[in-house]
Amino acid sequence: MRHATKVAAVVAAASLGLAACGSSTNNTTSPGGTGGSTGGASSSTLKIGMAYDVGGRGDQSFNDAAAAGLDKAKTELGADVKEASAVNGEAESARKERLQQLIDAGYNNIVAVGFAYAKAVGETAKANPDVKFAIVDDASPDSAGPNVDQITFAEEQGSFLVGAAAALKTKTNHVGFIGGVQTDLIKKFEKGFEAGVKAVKPDIKIDVKYLTQPPDFSGFNSVDKGKAAAEGMYQGGADVVYHAAGGSGGGVFTAAKAAGKWAIGVDSDQAKTAPADVRDVILTSMIKKVDVGVFDFITSVKNNSFKAGNKIFDLKAGGVDFSTTGGHIDDIKSKLDDYKQKIISGEITVPKA
Repeated sequence: MRHATKVAAVVAAASLGLAACGSSTNNTTSPGGTGGSTGGASSSTLKIGMAYDVGGRGDQSFNDAAAAGLDKAKTELGADVKEASAVNGEAESARKERLQQLIDAGYNNIVAVGFAYAKAVGETAKANPDVKFAIVDDASPDSAGPNVDQITFAEEQGSFLVGAAAALKTKTNHVGFIGGVQTDLIKKFEKGFEAGVKAVKPDIKIDVKYLTQPPDFSGFNSVDKGKAAAEGMYQGGADVVYHAAGGSGGGVFTAAKAAGKWAIGVDSDQAKTAPADVRDVILTSMIKKVDVGVFDFITSVKNNSFKAGNKIFDLKAGGVDFSTTGGHIDDIKSKLDDYKQKIISGEITVPKA
């Protein structure tokens, strides 16, 4: 165990170095015109360190949504940023070391992407009280602190809407849900989706499959696992499959294309981000606006308006939604908008578990 921890730490350090080299952040210019390099940055430069979940920038889903908020901060706020990514199977100590390395490099505002960082954020924030932190997808006591912004979303509400879309579009009365890892967070996606399906057609069959169980988080970054799970559902009669599986969703889209069936994306508008050859099988996506939460945190730091605690981005706040790219749901959009308003008004309460 001790050896494994040391190996994970080395890998994490290497990951940090590679991410920093590839981020092109050292060319950032502060609003005042001072070069924003790590070595010669003005003390007024807004410096943001981002630690991604497994899959990192380029996963076309959750991490990329966070990256979009970071990129907006670079462009609009003149932020100087450094990025690092988690690796499959790493020890808890590796996450803490990644955060501390960002801080030691001079990045005194840290964004941790994913609930897996909860303990690492809590402990590192306590050890660095002058550093401001944001964690995406966790509001637990593990990460809480006077210098921690806990960014969460009403995933169940957005999932309800794409569940309704699946029910309105299925021709076989059989749909599916694929979760990357069976955690409380991903259960929110599942339960919201099921509620949306049942609200339209109570008798629809819903298949549910999780790719891995904690502490194995590879289910968020395994195209092969996603493809195999989706193939099984399509072969079993499902004609619409919703995934909440991060990078594994690429395999779901490939399976949908081969089967001539529909898939539903997650986090980002995946009909815009997935490979071009599978975009036409993405019925819609549940958009989780991680970019909005990340940019909100960075803006609060810049404006000296930072507040610790849990911020929930729901439908009313514009934190979740459904996409219309491709025009596949144009004929049912008014029905989905009606459900959306009923959720916002409180007429419909979507279950979280």
